[in-house]
Amino acid sequence: MVNATTSKLPTRKIGRTNVTVTELGLGTAPLGENIGIIEEEEARSLLQAAWDGGVRYFDTSPWYGKGQAEHRVGRQFYRQPRDAFVISTKIGRILHRPLKFPIYRDEWIGGLEFDCYFDYSYDGIMRSFEDSLQRLGINRVDTLLIHDLDPWHFKMETKVTAYMNQLYTSGWRALEELRDQGVIGGIGAGFNLGPTINRYLEMFDMDFFLIAMRYTLLEQDVLDSEFPNCEKRNVGIVIGGTYNSGILATGAIPEARYNYAPAGPEVKARVAKMEAVCKRYNVPLAAVALQFPLGHKIVAAVIPGAISTEQVKQNLAAFNHKIPQDLWAELKHEKLIREDAPTPKR
Repeated sequence: MVNATTSKLPTRKIGRTNVTVTELGLGTAPLGENIGIIEEEEARSLLQAAWDGGVRYFDTSPWYGKGQAEHRVGRQFYRQPRDAFVISTKIGRILHRPLKFPIYRDEWIGGLEFDCYFDYSYDGIMRSFEDSLQRLGINRVDTLLIHDLDPWHFKMETKVTAYMNQLYTSGWRALEELRDQGVIGGIGAGFNLGPTINRYLEMFDMDFFLIAMRYTLLEQDVLDSEFPNCEKRNVGIVIGGTYNSGILATGAIPEARYNYAPAGPEVKARVAKMEAVCKRYNVPLAAVALQFPLGHKIVAAVIPGAISTEQVKQNLAAFNHKIPQDLWAELKHEKLIREDAPTPKR
């Protein structure tokens, strides 16, 4: 559990776990080089900038650069006192040496030259977990997440059902053993589609979810059933993709991106209206987007990624920017966010 005295940032507990995280974390997918190449010196610099700014929560995965992000995070922090920071990583993919060259890089521009396969079985989860510990250079992680097991990634329901069954009949026992033994502090699941939350809640004894993009200034449908169901069970939430993959950081510029694709005219128009409200209060849109999810009491943290030291500093500035309560009220009055969406009281 992170020692709050080591951080300048406020902290929250994740759901019913005993894991306490800084409200601002760092997502490390960009360290796997899915957006562009990040040299080692810059990777070290951006991780150090996050640390210097008070961030003590770092989320990673074997998938990010096929091991590269875990290596980078591990090298940066393994000499720090272990109770001074929180690391979460994920299971679901096993890395292995390539069987042929050149390798298929999937979505990674850089990263390491490994292949991978999906495995949500008992043995697969235990192997993945042990491999992650080796890459990170530490002997425990704070939380472990089921990764990408939803229709967004697999596209075909038959595949989702098959892997869900594998997890239910085999892999879940591994996760429960690790949690019961105190080797991990909590079990989570990380994915992109909000409705998948209810599916997991029906099948598994979850501690929290990490969802990308589905609770932002532009999307609040999870307030209908998913978040209330989590709240009833004291299941926590961590939010990735607070900027909806770009537009809520850049604003409605011509090349703005929304959920991994070029933003359409309706989304741009709505964001432009949000920008106008923010401008009246002299508050950056990015600050409003980053802080908004933390208004909900089950949200423990937001974890934007960064491709540079400068982006880390921008995220820290956005997180620390004071936002008047009247700004939130005006966004609701203009019907730019839902009336029932709780907003921060910082």
